[in-house]
Amino acid sequence: MKNAFETSPTTGISYYYIETGDGAPLALLHGFTGSSASWDEIVPCLAPRFRVIGIDLPGHGRTPAPQDPARGALSQVAADIATLLRDLRAAPAHLLGYSMGARLALGIAVLHPDVVQSLILESGSPGLATEAERAARRAQDEALAARIEQYGIEAFVNEWEQLPLWASQRQLSLDARQRLRAQRLRNTPSGLAASLRSMGAGAQPSFWDDLPRLTIPTLAITGALDEKFTAIARDMCARCPAMTHQIIEGAGHAPHLERPAEFVERVVAFIFGRHSNSARMRTD
Repeated sequence: MKNAFETSPTTGISYYYIETGDGAPLALLHGFTGSSASWDEIVPCLAPRFRVIGIDLPGHGRTPAPQDPARGALSQVAADIATLLRDLRAAPAHLLGYSMGARLALGIAVLHPDVVQSLILESGSPGLATEAERAARRAQDEALAARIEQYGIEAFVNEWEQLPLWASQRQLSLDARQRLRAQRLRNTPSGLAASLRSMGAGAQPSFWDDLPRLTIPTLAITGALDEKFTAIARDMCARCPAMTHQIIEGAGHAPHLERPAEFVERVVAFIFGRHSNSARMRTD
């Protein structure tokens, strides 16, 4: 496995990434509080088929957040990831994003479609549709960022893990839950706070109106127990002819953690047979 840093000419951020495997490039974008290590459960299953590139996003893992929140905006980070993929001669890549990473992956596909061969959105969203919704979310994210800075990472993780969104993760083994908690705790208060202010759902632009024009083959994956994001995925598919929606039973917001074998099966089948109806398995 290769571990390296790439400095963005756009923002000056030094991006940490891991690279392993051989085949078509598959870039992995983690969610909020995660890092490239968030994919450790499934990378060994993907590496025999793909050149896997896992990237630490700004404010997470080993990638620092910029001092200026504007330089960490989703559009800036999307440009950075596009440049990184080109520099690694990995464009166009299959792009897999989870939660915050799915919002970013969709932004890359909209803003830099030349670097995306196919798109997999796990528990993703095009953002909030109206400015009123975005303003309310920015206020919530600013309040959370301030609490993280004031009380520290452990207090935040204790609060974060009690959210109803993660209820289904109680089915994970004790060892898996401990690894997940350790990953979250390795982040810094300043990094997570900066990420909320720069790339939170309230800070990013809405991509809802871009969905009808998206022609890149796209798969939305949600867990059946995650009713909110399953409904969002249905709405996205209704607007985007290029998008297919698949639901994984028994999983919540993070199917790649809660049902890793089935998640990998869906991803591989989509990438290798995405133009065939027989490859769509159980669709919504």
